[in-house]
Amino acid sequence: LVIAEQFGTLASLYPGRIDLGLGRAPGTDPLTSQALRRTLGGSVDDFPRDVVELQHYFREAEPGQKVTAVPGSGTNVPIWILGSSLYGARLAGMLGLPYAFASHFAPAQMVDAIATYRDCFKPSEQLPEPYVMLGFNVCAAETQEEATFLRSSSLQAFINLRLGTPGQLPPPVEGFERQLNPQEQAMLAQIGSCSAVGSPETVAREIANFIEQMGANELMLVSSIYDHKKRLRSLEIAAEAGRKINRDSC
Repeated sequence: LVIAEQFGTLASLYPGRIDLGLGRAPGTDPLTSQALRRTLGGSVDDFPRDVVELQHYFREAEPGQKVTAVPGSGTNVPIWILGSSLYGARLAGMLGLPYAFASHFAPAQMVDAIATYRDCFKPSEQLPEPYVMLGFNVCAAETQEEATFLRSSSLQAFINLRLGTPGQLPPPVEGFERQLNPQEQAMLAQIGSCSAVGSPETVAREIANFIEQMGANELMLVSSIYDHKKRLRSLEIAAEAGRKINRDSC
């Protein structure tokens, strides 16, 4: 109910601009998750029921309904299922909801998850056919050399996260990938399949190829670049690539 009212408030303030993404994972480490707990009785196994309950709160209140979301009732906030495994794919398909997969950092089950989602999909009031969003890393710059250098920040952050030492995004390091040991190289091998790094031409080509191969309806771009102006430039390059893809598909 609290989530329904929070997002109902946002939807009332910004009509048509608010979506709600729901996933089982706590989104943080176990200690922080424990500190954020609101009840000791909850379980990830309750997740499907929680999703259905939220859908109920966002619909128009029924006559005599005892508990309503105020604001929230009647806002019909679109719900997405977020995931990095087959569980979320099945649930999104069975409920007829759009599915967002965290391929930007956990692409191992991406292909199977997309196939599972589409196979399980049942049309719903919200969605008549499957709709997939995939996370995708972008590090774009004027040259390949600059993009490779800038990308080293996100690679360092990813390795730190996997080693259990997360922190702020570190500054880029020249020749970082040449310094990696075999274990670190293995950590980074998979995320390269969901990344575009390079000049505007290279990034545009790799984004287009990824969309075609995966059949994604939408991409959520991640551009973890230390310098804010260069991060904005990276996203500008990616946005232009997206506009070109849209023009070519018309």
